[in-house]
Amino acid sequence: MSIKMIVPLEVGIVCRDLPKLRRFYEDVMGFTAISEIKIGADKAAQSALSAGGYTVVRLQTNYGERVKLLQPDTPPAASEPTQYILDKANAAYLTFIVEDIDAAITKLLEAGIEFMTGNTRVEVRDGVYLAFCRDPEGNILELVQYTDIAAYRPDLKKGSN
Repeated sequence: MSIKMIVPLEVGIVCRDLPKLRRFYEDVMGFTAISEIKIGADKAAQSALSAGGYTVVRLQTNYGERVKLLQPDTPPAASEPTQYILDKANAAYLTFIVEDIDAAITKLLEAGIEFMTGNTRVEVRDGVYLAFCRDPEGNILELVQYTDIAAYRPDLKKGSN
């Protein structure tokens, strides 16, 4: 028997500058703030998240997915980025499937975000366009646009959001 999921997927991102990263995900990426909670050192250690306390901010998309930004009381050191995403063990990235990838790239460029794939979209196969960038803390984001989203996600009802 498999694990039964009861809500949309949530992703946790460890950060060094919570206010800056929160502004990016709210103001540029369009997330809505849900909550901000401070967790003490005793519960942080017990839950295997941090030897000290931490603060977690929950943000939500218009589809209900959530991103949790977690900043330990003693922020971690930055890790060195690699040129190619798959060159780093345990690499992970967030994928945002967008309606207009060119508009999304423009908005991110205006926000000072640099793209790993250059400042234009890449067509990786017929009708599938992508672009990779890093958020203000270096987390990798993928933007994807499908010419035929129904073929990719027939499980989604057209026009719902």
